[in-house]
Amino acid sequence: MGCILNSTDEDVRGAAIELAKQLCTSCAGRLGPEFIGFYLLGSLAHGGFNRRYSDIDIALISENGIDGVFLEALKAEAEAIAPELASKVSLFWSDRDFSVGRFPPLDRLDYIEHAVALREEEKVLPPKPDLEEIRDYLRGAPFEQWAERGTKFSIQSTLDPNDRKSFLKTHLYPARFAYSWITGQIGSNDTAIAYLHDHPVGGLDLALLDRALACRHEAADPDILFDDRASLPAQYQACAKLMG
Repeated sequence: MGCILNSTDEDVRGAAIELAKQLCTSCAGRLGPEFIGFYLLGSLAHGGFNRRYSDIDIALISENGIDGVFLEALKAEAEAIAPELASKVSLFWSDRDFSVGRFPPLDRLDYIEHAVALREEEKVLPPKPDLEEIRDYLRGAPFEQWAERGTKFSIQSTLDPNDRKSFLKTHLYPARFAYSWITGQIGSNDTAIAYLHDHPVGGLDLALLDRALACRHEAADPDILFDDRASLPAQYQACAKLMG
């Protein structure tokens, strides 16, 4: 499809959906009667897809889940179908009872409220995560990993081009974090930042979040935010205070 950055968001979104459809067909064929459903999640399902920074979020539900061999085969298939897009694929998966797999609370909520079925033999739903479960999840690995990345970026003297996507996501994450912590909902970057303008969180730099969002909209290099890296610890400290 040519260079992603020379395409439009809508063109890349269309190619991403086509890739997802082909992976869906493959999964259904290989799983046979074990297959339950295959879905679009994230920005492919509820809007805001960005050609450079969005992941291709998809979900596979089967009777008994899948194993590592299946995952590796699916990854190789994505590489063969669309080499430029394969690294963007983020697969959420589980069994009928949502007792195994990769499906954190916020992504389960996204599945319940926003999933777009590409093929569905039966609709199966997990219990809807409540605010307490979402907060328990957020205060664990998501916060710790974000704080660790923010600390690392804040003291770097240069930005590795391979880290640009992670760097921008690190700048935007406090908005998504605070929005979900307060509301118990999952929302796009745009939704979260708009909410915080109406419901400010003490210590959170909204102007920095606005600049990061503008960078994402333009699919620009986040190097323009590099001088702001020293502000990252204050951003996660504001979220830590919110949790407290």
